[in-house]
Amino acid sequence: MTHKHIASESAQVNAELNRRGMLRLMAVSAGAWGLTAPFGVPSVWAQDKDKAGKPPELLRIGYQKSAVNLVILKQQGALEKRFPNTKVSWLEFPAGPQLLEALSVGALEFGLTGDSPPVFAQAAGKDLYYVGAEPAKPESSALLVLQDSPIKSLVDLKGKKIALQKGSSAHYLLVRAVEKAGLQWSDIQPIYLTPADARAAFERKSVDAWVIWDPFYAATELSVPTRVITTGQGLSGNNSFYLSSTTLAHQHPDVLEALFQELSRADRFAQEHRPEAIKLIADFSGLDAGVVSLFLKRRPRSPVGLLNAEAVSAQQSVADAFARLSLIPKPVKVADIVWRFAR
Repeated sequence: MTHKHIASESAQVNAELNRRGMLRLMAVSAGAWGLTAPFGVPSVWAQDKDKAGKPPELLRIGYQKSAVNLVILKQQGALEKRFPNTKVSWLEFPAGPQLLEALSVGALEFGLTGDSPPVFAQAAGKDLYYVGAEPAKPESSALLVLQDSPIKSLVDLKGKKIALQKGSSAHYLLVRAVEKAGLQWSDIQPIYLTPADARAAFERKSVDAWVIWDPFYAATELSVPTRVITTGQGLSGNNSFYLSSTTLAHQHPDVLEALFQELSRADRFAQEHRPEAIKLIADFSGLDAGVVSLFLKRRPRSPVGLLNAEAVSAQQSVADAFARLSLIPKPVKVADIVWRFAR
């Protein structure tokens, strides 16, 4: 679908907005981001339920172990209860790049990733939308070394082998860490591995450092003697984004609204019923309850809302950083695939 066609369709939808419903949704979204008023940018969110159509017969959701809100929904069967005539299918992925590849080829309708995967997907011309976001989680990812490593600071990364999932949020954290150290990207040796393979390489000292996110970070921290060289604090917000197929966004916006309501409810459950949440996540993931507890302690409240201007700007910074280093094939404009902006 071309940007011209998207712009035309978005304009038509915007003209048909139910004003009261739009303001209600925008207020909910503003509250999720700590704002006191609806966003100033026009929304293209279709609130007219008569035009939204029936829920889809199949809703395939991609998730990772780090997707707390989605995991809680899955374990509680909340979406199956809300959409009794829709077959909800849950597919787990090791990281965001694999999830978005599935979304882009029509194997998913909805999923959650970190900040970098959508940038790589957009640069590759994948057909998807940013539809929602959670607040930043800078303490939930880190650059780790083993306890006896000679690496003491970011400057010591020069010439070192560093494991990471290519195109993941860890990729951007490493880009920013290298910049902060005053190094060039060519000064390090990135070793692209999935989280499971990266941990194995890290423990056998085949790599010198590892950039990783929770709960893999927490699991390693509690079982392997490690040191944290840096977290995302001051380097990367480690933002989380909900992505959808263009079909779901255009034909079933009411389903997206319902998803966000349920996801925000799941977040409240995680915050207010911590022991029960730990058990749900541990039962699903097979992780020790202590790992889940540490993971959740580092995670702030994470209600789900539409992307605001600040979130889009932060995401554009991620895209620009990858473009400067030629880590993506071309520069991208994040706002081009953000569903809530009129184009």
